[in-house]
Amino acid sequence: MLHQPLPSATGMKRITVLQGQICVSGDTNVEFGTVLGSCVSSCLFDSVAQIGGMNHFLLAEPPANHTPGQVDVHYGVYLMELLINEMLSRGAIKQRIRAHLYGGANLRAGMAPIGTANAAFARTFLDREHIPLLREDLGGTCARRVDFRPATGQVRCRTVESTLAPDLKPASRTDRRSGDVELF
Repeated sequence: MLHQPLPSATGMKRITVLQGQICVSGDTNVEFGTVLGSCVSSCLFDSVAQIGGMNHFLLAEPPANHTPGQVDVHYGVYLMELLINEMLSRGAIKQRIRAHLYGGANLRAGMAPIGTANAAFARTFLDREHIPLLREDLGGTCARRVDFRPATGQVRCRTVESTLAPDLKPASRTDRRSGDVELF
């Protein structure tokens, strides 16, 4: 799905945003990119200040037995706050921040709907923080590739149909009860 065409990438500095990361920039020559399955990526931007950022979270919130005060960068509840605070420290104004959300797929039938939970969390968070959601491409069963230009808010989201994705099966393991260590 192509939301908004991106101009030619000549001279662009591409930065990959991995799980548990945020990136913020106001440079018009920067493009953030990530690949998502059940994870969600929030692309936030302030078009007046020309500041934007992207995060990539694995799970919405820590489980109930999570140690209070312990920070884990894989949770959306932490990465959303971190992204907003970093943008504000660089000159963005919260009332002008707008959002795009991507990901949240449920790639494997029969598994817990982690993608659905991640998408619901992201929408609820934005609503609670009064940040308007301009675009979303959430849910389904396909992986996504997202490219985001933070200074302008331009985004491209491409899906990979499950029939085109490689069928990854766990490698078979031999029983190693002897305690040997195998280096590879």
